Amino acid sequence: MSYEILWDDKVRDFLRKIHKDESRRIIKKVNSIVDDPRHYLETLVDIRSYKLRIGDFLALIDIDDLKKSISVVLIGHRKEIYKYIQRSGFNKK
Repeated sequence: MSYEILWDDKVRDFLRKIHKDESRRIIKKVNSIVDDPRHYLETLVDIRSYKLRIGDFLALIDIDDLKKSISVVLIGHRKEIYKYIQRSGFNKK
């Protein structure tokens, strides 16, 4: 059974701001993992999220197995996203 994808408002804004080709590539990649998300995702150390690498970008994703949903909570450039996580204390355990 496929998982439903939920896009955070910040993620939607980010996707609107970047080049359309990159945005489409990110959406396509996220859509491709709905049947078996854990196969494609890596656990992030120290926070309760998974990461999905999409070229130069990383998507931070939460999975709810009971609701069968994948929440895309943050997307950013690989160089910037780890700095953002550190500064903001994003989703600390």
